[in-house]
Amino acid sequence: MYPTRYIAAALAAFWLALAQPAAARSGDVLVFAAASLKEALDAVAAQWNGETGKKAVISYAASSALARQIEQGAPAQMFISADLDWMDYVAGKNLIRKDTRSNLLGNRIVLIAPKDSKATVKIERGFPLASMLGGGRLAMADVRAVPAGKYGKSALEFLGVWESVTSRVVQVENVRVALVLVGRREAPLGIVYQTDAAVDPNVKVIGTFPEESHPQILYPVALTSTATHPDAAAFLAHVKSAAARPVFAASGFTVLD
Repeated sequence: MYPTRYIAAALAAFWLALAQPAAARSGDVLVFAAASLKEALDAVAAQWNGETGKKAVISYAASSALARQIEQGAPAQMFISADLDWMDYVAGKNLIRKDTRSNLLGNRIVLIAPKDSKATVKIERGFPLASMLGGGRLAMADVRAVPAGKYGKSALEFLGVWESVTSRVVQVENVRVALVLVGRREAPLGIVYQTDAAVDPNVKVIGTFPEESHPQILYPVALTSTATHPDAAAFLAHVKSAAARPVFAASGFTVLD
């Protein structure tokens, strides 16, 4: 088995490649979206394509990476972040149309293990996370910048266990890389969104973090300030429509009004 650091580096490179602007045709709407949205947003885009014949090309990565690319001039027409901070970041630089901004979805963070793990735990103050890791690492998205990592660190600090595991955390490019590391048994435990865990048959949820242990998980959406595509607003409207709601809900997201 390859060392975790090599697997993490390879997966990070893969997801960073996905973060680059997609080679959209001139008739396509280019969307930048948090990696955790992939299955649900792909289904919503397919739904829109079936109804209109039009296509949205979606580039997935950590919200931090996408926000930086928008700042650097990437031609995204729409941005969906996994937290308020990175949407606030681009808004502060006048890179979104603020009148189109709204909070689209909610989520939860969970502790996962490989599907055949016998681990069980009640997530509460002082829970024995360090001993549960044995000689392994805790897979998390980058706790300094990536929303899932920031939520996870906040929860562990609130619960009083962050200091006991900080030296044993492997921080990766985005939440989907953390998911894969646990699914491949490169890490015995990981912190991801509940929606991520639901799409990977190689992992199981062994605990859900209390909502009060971290900031509310919100996914804001907005058109970018350079959104000139004639169908960008139409796709945004579809993402927020009654037709899209059950698609997001089926993936485990909380759909916000």
